[in-house]
Amino acid sequence: MEGAQTLAVIGQNGSGKSTLLQILAGIMRQTRGECHVDGKVSALLELGSGFNPEFTGRENVFMNGAILGLDERRMRERFDAIAQFAEIGSFMEQPVKTYSSGMFMRLAFAVAVNVDPDILLVDEALAVGDLVFQHRCMHRMNRLRDSGKTIVLATHDLTAVTKFCDRALLLDEGKLLADGKPDLVVQKYHALVFERERRYAQFDGDADGILQAEYAAGGEMPVAITIPNIDHRFGNGDASVIGVDVLNQKGVPVRDVPGGQRIIVRVSVRFDRDVDCPILGYYIRDRLGVDIAACNTSYAGRILPPARKGQIFTSDFHIQLPHLAPGSYSVSPAVARGTVVKHDMCDWIDNALVFSVGEEDVIYGMFKMDVEVRNYVSDASAGSNA
Repeated sequence: MEGAQTLAVIGQNGSGKSTLLQILAGIMRQTRGECHVDGKVSALLELGSGFNPEFTGRENVFMNGAILGLDERRMRERFDAIAQFAEIGSFMEQPVKTYSSGMFMRLAFAVAVNVDPDILLVDEALAVGDLVFQHRCMHRMNRLRDSGKTIVLATHDLTAVTKFCDRALLLDEGKLLADGKPDLVVQKYHALVFERERRYAQFDGDADGILQAEYAAGGEMPVAITIPNIDHRFGNGDASVIGVDVLNQKGVPVRDVPGGQRIIVRVSVRFDRDVDCPILGYYIRDRLGVDIAACNTSYAGRILPPARKGQIFTSDFHIQLPHLAPGSYSVSPAVARGTVVKHDMCDWIDNALVFSVGEEDVIYGMFKMDVEVRNYVSDASAGSNA
């Protein structure tokens, strides 16, 4: 890694993520190749690593500081900040073997981020804490990143990868499959997962579903016939997306969409083999690759009939957009076979179409919620008479 980076390491269980972080932390040695680490490393690895269960929380704090090369004086200077961040109260004076997993992780993270590391290694540990703790940890890691520290994060949280990291590695069975921009690496990870599901999963038809499809007289039907962009495409080839479009309520294609308006996302596919339980759908993402919303025919309860080779299906998704933050958004169309829970991906196209949402109002965050505000003000005379 050159310079300060926030690096994500992703992959399925057993791919080698934890092993890589343990090598970087100096806990394990690589069997081949070289590992160069330049700077002080603080590691938050598997639950229990680095702490003596018989020691109190306070004793473990000072022990970890000593391991990282900080003398007792410097750890005393940091102790109050560590205790305040961990928020475990009187448990700080009790053996950590009495801690819950959440309390343990609070203390471990508090130590890891308060010893002034050059490199912070985090191995899926944040998933253990409660929601408030997770938000606090992400806020602190953002501050570390902004201060120029290097962070290596092994995680299954793909939204955190695209939102928080500026580089990603995809590992599989100890091998590096991809190294690059997080959104592209995440797309390759999705492709890997879907391919394995295709090979190993057994799918049940949605027998209880009600077939809900419109049949146009004379064979006439709306069909999207263009795919403006293909960043990445994968699937088993049983069907292919032949077009995707975003339309206004009059059926006119649009690329600039006011927030809060109704639009239609149209997905058209051609079946190259018989598919008994077809599903058409889409994902909408922001420019950072964060999933904003998604839907498909099965999830919406509009079950499609079995498809025969050569048939074309079109699904129009009528969407009431929220008041989105201004910017660009992409549509990724897909066709699959199976159910919402278990499906075999036939074709998926990442970022096939991009549309823009203009600045209609001040938007805080990702979108503007429908909020009703009620104010209550006391009588001015009440305060003076108190």
